[in-house]
Amino acid sequence: MSEQIITIYCLCADFLLVYGHKDDVQTQLTTAEVMTAALVGAWFFDGHQLLACQFLKEHGYMPEMLSKSRFNRRLHQIPDTIWQALFFLLAQIHQQTNTDDDYIVDSCPVPVCDNLRIRRSKIYRGEDYRGYCASKRRYFYGLKLHLVVTAKGKPVDLVLTPGETGDMPGLRSLFLDLPDDCDLYGDKGYTDYLFEDLLTLLGSANLIAARKSNSKRPHPGYVGYLCQVVRKRVETTFSAITEHFSRSIHAVTPRGFELKVFLTVLAYSILG
Repeated sequence: MSEQIITIYCLCADFLLVYGHKDDVQTQLTTAEVMTAALVGAWFFDGHQLLACQFLKEHGYMPEMLSKSRFNRRLHQIPDTIWQALFFLLAQIHQQTNTDDDYIVDSCPVPVCDNLRIRRSKIYRGEDYRGYCASKRRYFYGLKLHLVVTAKGKPVDLVLTPGETGDMPGLRSLFLDLPDDCDLYGDKGYTDYLFEDLLTLLGSANLIAARKSNSKRPHPGYVGYLCQVVRKRVETTFSAITEHFSRSIHAVTPRGFELKVFLTVLAYSILG
């Protein structure tokens, strides 16, 4: 655990140095230390940042730890562009080490509350956040995490959408900065012949979605087998990420909730 914490801090500190971010000389805790504490909380303490701060202070990693409220303010002062730039830097590294040139796309529900508590939800309101998870055969209320991973399960692109959003609208909202002519595997929810033809025409990616039994463009048997086998990698990634979610993600604002989800994916990208 000690090596992993040091790895996170060195990565954040070096990244901020290259990024050109400078802290005020009077800051008690640097931005790199705040980012490290947030990522440690997301990965080792299921998103409980207070426990992470107490651990880092008691074990001498950050003796000058901030109070809970001050740490929360410092964390939310970090621009989203910094978090996104760090994620896409790691994505470029994962793509360079992805020798198979295969990628997988899938979505995962991130409930903000149980169905019985929808009316009392203060973070999100409206039917746009009510979605259906086919694998679990149940409705949920919250967000949907759309993720693109390499053949080794490393995240390279993500987006959070309301729970009602389908797989294809989520795929269209992704940046999809992938190598030319790579193979992008997906389940049956990503069947869109026009979008497949458009990606092939642009030469950006070959979308290979599993076919339904009544499909007008059925895949050969070996392609269907590859879809079934390759897609298991993204399911393992989702299992590893959701394992580090707390039973109920505590947040009081939409940005706070989304930040905790993003930090877990970012921590997996570093340590997973």
